[in-house]
Amino acid sequence: MKTVVTLLLLALPALALADSNPDQNFYEHLAQGGMAEVEAGKLAQQHGASQAVKDFGAMMVKDHSAANEKLKKLADSKSVKLPEGPSVTQKAKAKMLEMKSGSSFDKEYIEGQLKAHEETVELLKKEIDSGKDADAKAFATEVLPTVEEHLTKIRQIATDTGVKAANSGSKN
Repeated sequence: MKTVVTLLLLALPALALADSNPDQNFYEHLAQGGMAEVEAGKLAQQHGASQAVKDFGAMMVKDHSAANEKLKKLADSKSVKLPEGPSVTQKAKAKMLEMKSGSSFDKEYIEGQLKAHEETVELLKKEIDSGKDADAKAFATEVLPTVEEHLTKIRQIATDTGVKAANSGSKN
């Protein structure tokens, strides 16, 4: 019994933190994705073979840096702690991407951007439809058109370069 009480006492701060904002998961995933987009965009500008990939990377750095700042201010105003960087998986993908160059870089970057933007559109729509935090829902509503524009552009780049990704093009 003493062990159970001890475990419960140790778990209370984590439970309290988890309940601090009903949309904590949304904040975390969006922040990690935004930071990953900035990092990948910088790589695209350095390693991309085509001008379209380099230009798209520059747009990712600009647009996602701005969105990341807005999200950080919103999270700070609600005492929501955001991750300090991309997820471990996102960091590993960036490391693998960093080792590529030329057309193989472009192909992998384009495929990754298709998947990431499709997932982000889904995340934003889910927040808009079922989020509990009104400010998070408003933020999702504000940034959704930009992310959909990014998805349209990367789909066009994929078409122009002959890159096909699994599940790409079937949504939106």
